[in-house]
Amino acid sequence: MRILGINAVFHDPAAALVVDGEIVAAAEEERFSRRKHGKEAVPFSAWEQPQHSANWCLRHAGLTASDLDAVAYSYDPTLVDETLPGTDQGGWEKLRTLYARRAPAFLKTALPGLDPGKVRFVRHHVAHAASAGLAAPFGDCAVLTSDGRGESESYVAGEYREGKFVELANQVLPHSLGLTYEDVTQHLGFKRSSDEYKVMALASYGTPIFLARLREHIHAGADGGFRADPVDWSQFAPERTHDGEMLPEHADLAASVQRAVEEVLLDLARWLHERTGHRDLAMAGGTALNCVANTRLHAESPFERVWVQPAAGDAGTALGAALQLAADLGESTRPMPGADLGREWPQERLREWLDTASVAYERPPDIAETVAETLAEDGIVAWFQGRSEFGPRALGHRSLLAHPGRAQNLERLNDVKGREQFRPVAPMVLAERAAELFTRGPVPSPYMLFVHDVEPSWQDRIPAVTHVDGTARIQTVDSEAEPLLARMLRGFERRTGLPTVVNTSLNTSGRPMVDDPRDALECFGSAPIDLLAIGPFAVRRTA
Repeated sequence: MRILGINAVFHDPAAALVVDGEIVAAAEEERFSRRKHGKEAVPFSAWEQPQHSANWCLRHAGLTASDLDAVAYSYDPTLVDETLPGTDQGGWEKLRTLYARRAPAFLKTALPGLDPGKVRFVRHHVAHAASAGLAAPFGDCAVLTSDGRGESESYVAGEYREGKFVELANQVLPHSLGLTYEDVTQHLGFKRSSDEYKVMALASYGTPIFLARLREHIHAGADGGFRADPVDWSQFAPERTHDGEMLPEHADLAASVQRAVEEVLLDLARWLHERTGHRDLAMAGGTALNCVANTRLHAESPFERVWVQPAAGDAGTALGAALQLAADLGESTRPMPGADLGREWPQERLREWLDTASVAYERPPDIAETVAETLAEDGIVAWFQGRSEFGPRALGHRSLLAHPGRAQNLERLNDVKGREQFRPVAPMVLAERAAELFTRGPVPSPYMLFVHDVEPSWQDRIPAVTHVDGTARIQTVDSEAEPLLARMLRGFERRTGLPTVVNTSLNTSGRPMVDDPRDALECFGSAPIDLLAIGPFAVRRTA
């Protein structure tokens, strides 16, 4: 059975293809359109479909739209309650609902040959739940999903038993951890529904001095839900403009909200464990991209294992909708094979791109060793290898790499990317070596969705990836799954004695992550990068 999943209503439009229960392809529209997050999260944009990513998924599998058995759309407009506070965005919510109802017709235009009668609506948070519970590597488990909002909810908790989802709790709007975090993101001068991760990074520079007062507004209930009442943020810190001065109280507010959200998630997880008895928890929804909260759940909740779907935000609902519909139709679904579900190019096509661009390049005996040598000499490397990642993290397929032992490389990379200096960069390390350098968080951690404490003896040795609070958001590399990355890491260690390198996303500020060879060449040409490793080829910066 061939099922295409679609996310299109809010932001991060995406498509995913599931064939006979197996995840074949998944991609975000922004990687094709080069428009960050694909579109604005406003009702006026709800008609836009992930046309490019959907058509690519079909081409990748050798299918056309007429070959599909079903299309799963990750939002059910029949479930919208427009009387709930917080649903009517500026009086335009009816437009969003109208566009969602007409999605089958929009998709017919975007996917020539599609029978609109094959489109099925899947409840937003059930799609989130399936993207975690049905994609997780451990079978039946508890599931917790939390984001800004779906049709009328912001949170659902339950469990998968024998492949069937059983809902145990939910939270209706206006109460929303995701919207609360979006509100403070905007108050702190960042872009809502986009820059929430900046608040998480900023929180490490502050002290949660406002936590007690925030608990009056944000706290868990006894029924598996929570309250997130409106907050006058200006009583804690003045509203900041995008380019305004960052004051200590801004960092303190970020730290306080971060801690309040962590506490609620921990209470919800404890409630869910008490009801299900599962040892394993799978998570999705935009809130699940909060790495600091995830680590507290791993360390302090009753669950033995916590797994977070790598495209946990709304993009992942395309995958979840397809998996849930497959399960509903009697298919046996299989776990997610990895995050590398996007586009790739054969070597000859990469050579054609380089020839067309008229750039000088070479093909060294082993690109991994060439990169290791460049990094050891303190060069910055653009790494473009294999299939692109599904989700917001660069996981060794579309990455910028650097030497972690040079403290100045944090500032250097933030300058290259054109972003704020309080933003951290992450370490990539072989899975079998991770426990030597990093503690507290789970290992393996292949999707960069938890923070780990950096061992004190290593903090001075790898200062570029040690955040101000002594933590790092690590990516562990499996040698069998990623042999090229593993060779590069071993080559770097032979030269430097350090078993880890800096890994951050291959893009510059405000632009989506690089996806195709043209993107890679443009990024290399516009930023001070020393080497582009594109497939087996090396392009060097010339004076």
